[in-house]
Amino acid sequence: MLRVAGLVLALLVLVPLHYLYRAVHYGSPFPKWFLYIAARLVGARVRRHGVPLRRDVFFVANHVSWVDILALAGASGTAFVAKAELRAAPVVGWLSTLNRTVFVSRENRMGVAEQINALKEALADNWSVTVFPEGTTTDGQSLLPFKTSMLRVLEPPPPGVLVQPVMLDYGAIAEWIGWIGVESGLDNARRVLARRGSFPLDIHFLEPFDPEPHGGRKGIAAESRRRIEEALVAALGRPLRPFAYDVAPVRYVPPPSGEPEPPTGEL
Repeated sequence: MLRVAGLVLALLVLVPLHYLYRAVHYGSPFPKWFLYIAARLVGARVRRHGVPLRRDVFFVANHVSWVDILALAGASGTAFVAKAELRAAPVVGWLSTLNRTVFVSRENRMGVAEQINALKEALADNWSVTVFPEGTTTDGQSLLPFKTSMLRVLEPPPPGVLVQPVMLDYGAIAEWIGWIGVESGLDNARRVLARRGSFPLDIHFLEPFDPEPHGGRKGIAAESRRRIEEALVAALGRPLRPFAYDVAPVRYVPPPSGEPEPPTGEL
């Protein structure tokens, strides 16, 4: 309850300041400040390794918990690519819009071009953008295959844009804090917020690379995953293990009657 009260207080102070600032300036530092404070309030003690690029960068990160978003944005000011369902979530959806989240729907194959354009506009506007290509959260001991749909924005890469892999490591608490299995988001949030004390979160901003020589989104995903896996194995001191849960494939929504079926294959 103390942590929730702290989050509410931070919102009451920083959100009005954000809107006042936006009345006279284009950007605003207050969403980043709120997310930094929120990460500390929930218990994360972020230790940053490496240097995050501030603009013209596409961060590609492994995904363990919703805390990843607070910590990454607080450490770098990045915007995120998120599932479209998040926009409708109470409070969280509204907060996501303040941080310039790009909402996408993997089920809407007919809207892929529009979603890619939204990402290109974000990069053209000098945002840093983060994707979690595993498509779900894991236990911090595993690394799922990377989905490549949102990396289409890098086919071809916008001029000057680099890819920077990011590895998040919660250490010994990773499996406990991970949002996995049948646990609901609300139950996971209650469990994390109720935990006494703090926990470490090491964010490793790995060496950025030029996506151009990697032959498209699959090559970019493979290179990003290779670097993240290498860093995660080094942090764990042992090989990664298979993920203990089956991850269901994306279920596409059929088009309305009368419209042609979209081509098969990966989104």
